[in-house]
Amino acid sequence: MIRLEDHIREVPDFPKKGIRFKDIMPLLQSPEAFHAAISALASRVERPDAVVGIESRGFLFGAPLALHWNVPFVPARKFGKLPGATVRQVYSLEYGEDTLELHADALRRGQRTVVVDDLLATGGTARATVQLVRQLDADVVAALFVIELEGLGGRERLAPLPVHALLRMPVDE
Repeated sequence: MIRLEDHIREVPDFPKKGIRFKDIMPLLQSPEAFHAAISALASRVERPDAVVGIESRGFLFGAPLALHWNVPFVPARKFGKLPGATVRQVYSLEYGEDTLELHADALRRGQRTVVVDDLLATGGTARATVQLVRQLDADVVAALFVIELEGLGGRERLAPLPVHALLRMPVDE
């Protein structure tokens, strides 16, 4: 039995002093652990109509999930990275703002989607992605994460949306 937590490396003081970064690279470097993570994420929800992955590590988990379910993969990209018509959502960061975009024709009205990322912290990026999907009149049925950092309010910020995380870790761990 694969223990996913054994494949998460903690990097102290990255990207700045006092942060204990949860590094998923060991998980990605283990085909068995990576496969187990994708299978575990897929088991958390019924097959959706599309998967929306958040730039950039959400692509690493969202694309294999879309293949697993045989549904479209839709990338939520940083501003200015997508050609053609887009919808965008501005959201707050700790210091400033950022913007995410989806292609305006990426999803259909009523299409059941899941939003995927590697890590849930405060939930700002995931919430912006949910709002983008809703701009296209699609439905978000759940948000999936490999890791949830507890105590930062991400799950609460996404409520009442079902949130599924394979690992829940305290911030000070």
